[in-house]
Amino acid sequence: MFGRNKNVFSDADVLAALSTVQEPELHQDLVTLGMIKEIQIQGGDVSFQIELTTPACPLQAKIEAESIAAVKTVAGVESVKIQFTHRVRGDGRIFSKLNVPIKNIVAVASGKGGVGKSTVSVNLAVSLALDGAKVGLLDADIYGPNIPMMMGIADAPPVLQGKLVPAEAHGVRFMSMGFLLPADKALIWRGPMLHKALQQLFTDVRWGELDYLIVDLPPGTGDAQLSLAQIVPLTGGLIVTMPQMVSVSDAMRGAAAFEQLDVPILGVVENMAGEIFGSGGGASAAKKLGVDFLGRIELDPNVRVGGDSGQPVVVSHPDSATAQAFRVLARVVAGRVSMRNMTPSMELTVL
Repeated sequence: MFGRNKNVFSDADVLAALSTVQEPELHQDLVTLGMIKEIQIQGGDVSFQIELTTPACPLQAKIEAESIAAVKTVAGVESVKIQFTHRVRGDGRIFSKLNVPIKNIVAVASGKGGVGKSTVSVNLAVSLALDGAKVGLLDADIYGPNIPMMMGIADAPPVLQGKLVPAEAHGVRFMSMGFLLPADKALIWRGPMLHKALQQLFTDVRWGELDYLIVDLPPGTGDAQLSLAQIVPLTGGLIVTMPQMVSVSDAMRGAAAFEQLDVPILGVVENMAGEIFGSGGGASAAKKLGVDFLGRIELDPNVRVGGDSGQPVVVSHPDSATAQAFRVLARVVAGRVSMRNMTPSMELTVL
């Protein structure tokens, strides 16, 4: 009779306590969001899983601390142990239209060339993979496909059973028009030919299951953007700009194209900021557009070296400030995607 008493509380009591803990970005409680799994009670010891909606939630420590504090308010609880898992929620429109197991498609765009859009695409994709997500990268910049060089692989694997097989590097599966064309040939497709080529890069490639497919678009607001929006439901678009106002003006046009195509804008990224080009243009563009400013990437020579050598900066210099900025950006983008998929009222929101 002097040993530990039988449980004086139940799973329902634990869930009631956790229903007071809000997911900071989704603004709903953990129980309503279905994030609490595998509750186990032994005497006064409680353990359970919290299933995050992104592979590396930057607010995990906050969620953990608040969950432990909430459960400890239950009478009889002596200790709380939490295991974190993740399951990326998907945009159901993609599978219903394409019948491919890709959960989310994020397009990276810019109003003009030379702003580092492909660099952002590559480091975003690799960062998501480093955090544990299943990631694909599609080089849809059909006029200047340079993702193979930046990822360090010149040729795609052989065709398998009539379908293209993506190359893989740094944990990311990727496909590029650069694999399909002679290096010294210029592509002059427009209209229907371009549309068909892009469609095949989605449906005739063995992507496998992906949490995120990052699409590196060509610069501008031409046929590729229109075709992409017609072929696939885009979970969201990311606008890349440099700090100067001329670049910001072009970024605004890129955003306007997304608006006309009913593509939700996840936010704006300012690339190559610093002493040479200044800073602040990205935040200014985001404010004018009424969308989030997602982050600033400083100008760093290691980014150029990594792009030329096939070693993205998040791999070649993982502890650098630039690499860490890309890692944070990836987590922010994943959070924005999660918000759109988990909040029906936001999922269809466009500018």
